[in-house]
Amino acid sequence: MKILVIGATGRVGIEVVRALLQRGAEVRALTRKPPKSGAFPDAVEITLGDLNDPVSIAEAMRGVDKLFLLIGSESVPVELMQALIAFGLAKRAGIKHVTYVSVYRADQFIEVPHFANKYAVEEAIRAGGMPYTILRPAYFAQNERSLRLALTRLGVYPTPAGHEGLAVVDVRDLAEAAVISLTEEGHNGKTYDLVSSEMLRGPEAAATWSRLLHKNITYGGHADFDGFEAQLREMGSPNWRAWDLRITFEGFVERGFTNTEDQVARFAALLGQQPRSYSSFAEELAREWTAA
Repeated sequence: MKILVIGATGRVGIEVVRALLQRGAEVRALTRKPPKSGAFPDAVEITLGDLNDPVSIAEAMRGVDKLFLLIGSESVPVELMQALIAFGLAKRAGIKHVTYVSVYRADQFIEVPHFANKYAVEEAIRAGGMPYTILRPAYFAQNERSLRLALTRLGVYPTPAGHEGLAVVDVRDLAEAAVISLTEEGHNGKTYDLVSSEMLRGPEAAATWSRLLHKNITYGGHADFDGFEAQLREMGSPNWRAWDLRITFEGFVERGFTNTEDQVARFAALLGQQPRSYSSFAEELAREWTAA
């Protein structure tokens, strides 16, 4: 069985490739340009293509049995087009199954561009007459990698997570869920919420990092989203991305992004084990930073 991984060079796709190989699948990875030596295991077949170029994607799908489809966050302005091109070509190619990575509560934050894109793709896939699985991951624990400077030097936890709690998932569990859906039976037509038992809250995150880094970390708060957006722009985010993130977190704080015990239990049943927690990843990351 050969599986095409679209989104193979990102932090999720890399984990998907590894997990597929561990299960004995043949893996073809789509990249826009030749990868650096050692970027992928030797067993991975590399195919060059651009999601804005349907001809190259059709060629990449030749001889493929199943498709893993993830459109990276840098492509939000063209995400809908790219995903629908890939899905439409997969149908034409007779691919047997597509696993699409959406976002948790995609249908409840449709004023947010990247949520709206993913929900529209979900609906197209559900109506498309092709076997599918939709994965709805929550906030990535691995997002905390970008906070090293703020945490270790400034002593601030800057993410405006609020007090109610954000649902969280480890990308390794997301990858495992994707691989299960692509290599095992029983997942056709299913939509899975990928959430862990521990939610992310701003003050608690600051306390966790204070303990792990052995220094006082304060929570930056969630009262000034104008300032949050401006800071993102100052740090180099494109204006559209700064706005997208601003209204994402505003929505989380105002309407919540929590999960239930039943959702965690269903995800654990899919994985065959409990999902990794935010704290466990934070501990890993703190050890990595300390050792560097």
